[in-house]
Amino acid sequence: MPKSWYAVHTIAGHENKVKEVLTRRAQVEGYWDNDIFEILIPTEQELTTRGGKRVLVDRKVFPGYILILMNLTDDTFKLVKSTSGVTGFVSIGTKPVALEDYEVRRIMTNIETHKEAPRIAYGKGDIIRVIEGPFSDYTGKIEEVNSDREKLKVLINIFGRETPVELDFTQVERM
Repeated sequence: MPKSWYAVHTIAGHENKVKEVLTRRAQVEGYWDNDIFEILIPTEQELTTRGGKRVLVDRKVFPGYILILMNLTDDTFKLVKSTSGVTGFVSIGTKPVALEDYEVRRIMTNIETHKEAPRIAYGKGDIIRVIEGPFSDYTGKIEEVNSDREKLKVLINIFGRETPVELDFTQVERM
């Protein structure tokens, strides 16, 4: 039977726990390396600011989903479905649908690309709060992101007018 990748919906925030429990159950019941081969939680690194410090965080690309490389049999279907935190397979009707090879390749390529260069947490149009400097506690809307200089051009409402202000990544946090 050919192995394929399947997307499995989980309770949001429980992806790591589901992966852990499902891996353990598959090993104990003898399905690991025979019918279930790999469980993946696609993540990418993101550069963000917390408490005025720049930190790299792992952000889930598909929150609430894990990907499983497996042979889909009645037994493996029941094993996955009965795992705590799993809400179901991505399906058409009641039949789980295997992901296309090109979809999985694109996901894997994106994951590898983002390991090399972390994603910047800020984008044009994002609403931020200034946490440091003379505009502390003001909120604003990002107009421009300069990731090379780690600067943002933000429109802040001062005295009833939107005023462009240049701020460092470390001076703001996303709302």
